[in-house]
Amino acid sequence: MTIKFRNLALSAAAALLFAFTASAQVTALEGIVKDESGKPIQGAVIKIERKDIKGNYSVKTDKKGHYGHYGLPIGTYKISVEVDGKVRDTVDNVRSKLGDPTPLNFDLHAAQQEKQATAAANDAGQLTKEQAQKMTPEQKAAFEKAVKQREADLSKNKALNDAYTAGKEALAAKNYDAAVDNLTKASELDASQNVIWSQLAEAYMAQATTKTGADQDAARQKGLDAYQKAIALKPDDAALENNYGLALVKAKKIPEAQEALNKAAQLDPPGAVRYYYNLGAVLVNANQTEAAGAAFQKAIAAYQQAKSAGNPPDDITKNFAEANYQYGIVLLSKANTDAKTGKVTPVDGTAQAFQTYLQVQPNGPFAESAKGMLDTIGGTVSTTYKNPDAETPAKKKTKK
Repeated sequence: MTIKFRNLALSAAAALLFAFTASAQVTALEGIVKDESGKPIQGAVIKIERKDIKGNYSVKTDKKGHYGHYGLPIGTYKISVEVDGKVRDTVDNVRSKLGDPTPLNFDLHAAQQEKQATAAANDAGQLTKEQAQKMTPEQKAAFEKAVKQREADLSKNKALNDAYTAGKEALAAKNYDAAVDNLTKASELDASQNVIWSQLAEAYMAQATTKTGADQDAARQKGLDAYQKAIALKPDDAALENNYGLALVKAKKIPEAQEALNKAAQLDPPGAVRYYYNLGAVLVNANQTEAAGAAFQKAIAAYQQAKSAGNPPDDITKNFAEANYQYGIVLLSKANTDAKTGKVTPVDGTAQAFQTYLQVQPNGPFAESAKGMLDTIGGTVSTTYKNPDAETPAKKKTKK
C-alpha cells in the first residue's frame, strides 16, 4: 500500500504541472531579416526585451534569414536586430497576441532610408505626414522636445559666440569694462569652456590696472577666481598655470605664485626654462634672493636638458641667457669686498654666469651690464661658451 501511495502522489504532481503549463498564455514572433541589398542575413541576433515586466530573450536567423521565437509570454516588447555586434534596427512597443505568430520583418535598406528621412526631418524640424503617422504619441512628444532643444541650443550658441568674440575684441582694444561684461555673459551661457574663463581672467587682471585700492583688489580677486575655474576645467595646461602664477604675483600672493609656476614647469618640461625664469624673477622682486638663485639654476639646468633633445626655440634660449645673467647677479651679492683695496672676490660660478649670457646674447639688453660686472670682479669677457660639465682633453688623459 505504501508503494502505491507514493506513485499516486507523484502522478498528482505531474498532473498539476501539466494543467499549469496548458493554461499559460504564450505567443510567438517570427520574421525575415534582409541586408541593404535585399539578401537574407544568416546569424543575425534578434533581441527581444519585454517592457511591461522584466524579461529578455534572443534568437538567431537561419541561412534564409528567418527567425522565430515560439514561447513568449503575451506582452509588449522592444525588438532589436544585431549584425556583427551592432544594433542595426529597432522596433519598439510590439504587442504579441494569441494565435498565429506575430510577423516582424527587418529590411535594413528600408531602415537606413527611414533613418536618413528622420535625420532630415530633425534638421528641418518638421515631420512628414507618413513619419508622423508611424510615431507613437510618446515618440512625437520626444521629437518635438528635441526640436525645441535644438532651437534653444542654436540660439544659445550664437549668443555665446557673439559674447565671446565681442569680449576678445574689447580686450584687444583695451576696453576692459566691456571685455569683462561680454566675457561674463559668455561664461553664464556656457560655464564649461576653459578658454572663456581664461580670457575673463585676463580681462579682470587688465581691468584692475585701471583701478586703485579696494576696487583694484576686488578686480584682481575676480581674475584669480576665473583662472581657478579655467584650471579646474583643464588642469594639464602649463600656460594657464604660468599665467595664473603671474597674476598671483600682481596680487602679491608670492607663495601661491611660486606653487603655480613650479606646477607649470612640471606640466611642461620642455618649457620649464620659461617657467623657472619667471619664478626666479618673482622671487627677486620679493627679495627672496636665495630662492631666486635656486630657480634660475633650475632654468639653466632645464635648458641644458632641452638642448640635449634638440634645438630649443629662440624665446627659450633668451630665457636661458637672462637666467644666467640674473643668477650672476645673485652670486655677485655673495662676493667679498676688501675694505682697504676695494678688490672684489666673487664666489665660484659668478664670472661663468655673465660670460654665458654674453656668449648667448652678445648684443642683449644686459650685455653692457654683464661686461661691467666682469670688469668689476676681474673676469674676462668671453665670446665662446664652454660647458663646465664637459671634460677637457687633459682630464680625459688622467682618467684610469
